[in-house]
Amino acid sequence: MELLTDPIFLARFQFAATVIFHFVFVPLSIGIGLMMAINETRYYRTRDAQDAGATGLWVKIFAACFIVGVATGITMEFSFGTNWADYARFVGDIFGAPLAAEALFAFFLESVFLGILIFGRNRVSPRFYMVSAWLVWFGSCLSALWILIANSWMQTPAGGELSADGSKAVITDFFAAAFNPSLASRYFHTVLSVLAVGAFIALAISAWYMYKKRHPEFAMRTMRTGAVVGIVSMCLLLVSAHASAVVVSEEQPTKFALMEGMYDSEVPPLYLAGWVDEATQEVFGLGIPGGSSFLATGTWDTEFEGLNELAQTTEFDGMVVEEAPANLVFQSYHVMVLLFGVIMIILILTLIFTFRGGTITSKKWLQRLLIISPIFPMLAIQAGWLTAEYGRQPWVVYPSTTGPEGLTLLTADGVSQVVSAPEILITLLLFTVVYTFIFIALIRVVFKFIKQGPVLDAAGVAAAAVSGGTDAEEVDIVETVSVFAVAEREASRSSAQRSQAGSVQIQEGE
Repeated sequence: MELLTDPIFLARFQFAATVIFHFVFVPLSIGIGLMMAINETRYYRTRDAQDAGATGLWVKIFAACFIVGVATGITMEFSFGTNWADYARFVGDIFGAPLAAEALFAFFLESVFLGILIFGRNRVSPRFYMVSAWLVWFGSCLSALWILIANSWMQTPAGGELSADGSKAVITDFFAAAFNPSLASRYFHTVLSVLAVGAFIALAISAWYMYKKRHPEFAMRTMRTGAVVGIVSMCLLLVSAHASAVVVSEEQPTKFALMEGMYDSEVPPLYLAGWVDEATQEVFGLGIPGGSSFLATGTWDTEFEGLNELAQTTEFDGMVVEEAPANLVFQSYHVMVLLFGVIMIILILTLIFTFRGGTITSKKWLQRLLIISPIFPMLAIQAGWLTAEYGRQPWVVYPSTTGPEGLTLLTADGVSQVVSAPEILITLLLFTVVYTFIFIALIRVVFKFIKQGPVLDAAGVAAAAVSGGTDAEEVDIVETVSVFAVAEREASRSSAQRSQAGSVQIQEGE
């Protein structure tokens, strides 16, 4: 119960909760955005109305996730001025530029061309519509870049200095601050991860259609596209993971030590699974000797300093080893690695049964697995963020080895001094209620779109015909079918009314 009266813990917990919820929609936007752009490119080449209908499905799902993502992202920025006011004052000169750029360049690019995708199918040329789809995806990637510039600067500060009075960070070189040492590896690792999520969303929707025996052509095409995007993204993730390990070992040695539970200097193994006993400072588990050393340096025998040695240095004397979240960071890191293996196995199975004569249509067990499969990359992403953010504790601005001298801030010093624990607890409860309602509403909306399927109404097919995808006879057929459908519905309604009236007369006669 003491934690419920601790404003530092509650401020951290609230921000973590809002970030986790918000970050559900970031991978959905970027990942689904790529699937949307690929599908629209296919339609531009084939002029097949079915491809236009498929793009329409992705646009609706993307728009729903985009709206919720924007709304939940705003609350995070507000928290900088409330719960984290002291932190905002310290980094305001640095953070102002990337956050403003994210809104001015990325958000408006994404939202303007999303409007074209929603309303412009029959108002712009097919080429412009296809370019708009790619610009929406590019805008989402650009938005992630600016946010990661800000986040990476917290991990590896650069291009700034401490003010004369020591109260805030002052920017001295914008490009050095933006392209700080961890940005490249962090950005590519994040983008590749979220593309994998988009691929698994495509696989899940395709598998659901296969399981229900609906939209077979869309299901097979999307299954193949998702499998290829997924396997390429995951293979490239191996490269970005190696680059990230190198940066962490060089710039954030305490995080590197936490990831493998190193309390004393050693050649770090790469644990497959284990447990860190923080009381005895021992790790119990199964690992590859020298594995982490190989990931970081390319050699199997490089020794790294442990937490006890690092805490005695001038740069990291703010760390209390007994309070370090060693087991939490260890478990989150290895859960991420384990999930990587699970994801690769699923993708390999999907590739085998999709491209080998399309036998996946008869594999009900694999279809059921793929329907729930998006949870694996989503959990891996959240575990990765937990490793990254908890791994830099107890600093909110980490004293990286190449960072400017003195440009660091402890998490406890970044919390607002005037916001009380009860106030944070109340807002946390309100966030929980509101976000739960939003999430349920979003799930219902997205499921409704998926049930409707990748289909066009008569107006949509007419627009596709104008762009060259369907001839006039097909449009006439669609319009005729629509008329008959309306007539049949009205006839059924009239029949039902006559039956009801007859029942009333019989009852009156009795």
